[in-house]
Amino acid sequence: MLKLEPRPESSRFWSLASPLLALAVTVVIGTLLFAALGKDPVQGLRVFFWEPLSSGYRIGELLVKATPLLLIALGLAVCFRSNVWNIGAEGQFVIGAIAAGGIALLAGKDTSRFIVVAVLLAGVLGGMAWAAITALLRDRFNANEILVSLMLVYVAGLVLNYLVFGPWKDPGGYNFPQTKNFEAVTQVPRLVQGMRVNVGVLVALAGVAALWIYLFRTRAGFAQQVGGLAPAAARYAGFSSRKALWTALLISGGAAGLAGALEVAGPIGQLTPYVPAGYGFAAIIVAFVGRLHPVGMVFSAILMSMFYIGGELAQSRLGLPKSITGVFQGLLLFTLLASDTLIAYRVRFLPSAKAA
Repeated sequence: MLKLEPRPESSRFWSLASPLLALAVTVVIGTLLFAALGKDPVQGLRVFFWEPLSSGYRIGELLVKATPLLLIALGLAVCFRSNVWNIGAEGQFVIGAIAAGGIALLAGKDTSRFIVVAVLLAGVLGGMAWAAITALLRDRFNANEILVSLMLVYVAGLVLNYLVFGPWKDPGGYNFPQTKNFEAVTQVPRLVQGMRVNVGVLVALAGVAALWIYLFRTRAGFAQQVGGLAPAAARYAGFSSRKALWTALLISGGAAGLAGALEVAGPIGQLTPYVPAGYGFAAIIVAFVGRLHPVGMVFSAILMSMFYIGGELAQSRLGLPKSITGVFQGLLLFTLLASDTLIAYRVRFLPSAKAA
């Protein structure tokens, strides 16, 4: 008989090994899933875990997917470490994309190249403004930030649809719901000619370094975490839990808005109804698989982007539905939650007689 016993203290080993165990279990379940669907498990795993790394171009596409995931996850890590449950990063991503697109649409043939800065800044401010709605309702009316931020995701989608089906619709776009293509001067610079990977990767890595310094090397970062996790202790120490709430949501919203701006001013190049790609929700998994640590989230963002690209390849190579991407993402999350049990508990084997 197997029995779970509470540990005297949390296991540091399993806090680090739990994501690896979760990935291994996800691979095993994925193998069984491919076999149940009548597909070659080896080919299925190859599509998800080898093909995205098999060429320079595909590695570039991997970084294109990983950039918004990492940026959003960095902002969410601040929220979750502060005990603020922002589940609406997808909406902040969309509003950031809309704000950035609005600035990009103002550009003409003679516009300065520096408009890229304004485009990205608009994305940051748009995401922060959308997150501020959640902060205001939580601060003034004690509204649940989970519900508010989540419901605002759907409002953001409706705003996007209104604009691309209405006032911002490209008159020369053959009635497709999309804006015109943004001018070349509004596009963020690419790192490699002939590939879509752009300076957003460098921005995300700079965000990793900045967040590590903020959380672990500054008094403000310490106050931020204490203010969210222990409001009473924070007040005793002179920290403001209210400030922690606003700071967490504004940083998270700004990071998601920046990710949206980089997406529309980079790979997409226009606004369409398909801007919401689920990055805001997938970044929640990225944050927790990365243990809310900036460096850990780099690796989890790459892993999650492999699931995105692997899902696309599985459609064309194996004839599987697009939802296979979400299946692998969900498997990783649930196996992580199960594996995290080992942090606080240990498994003991009891002989049958003793168990009886």
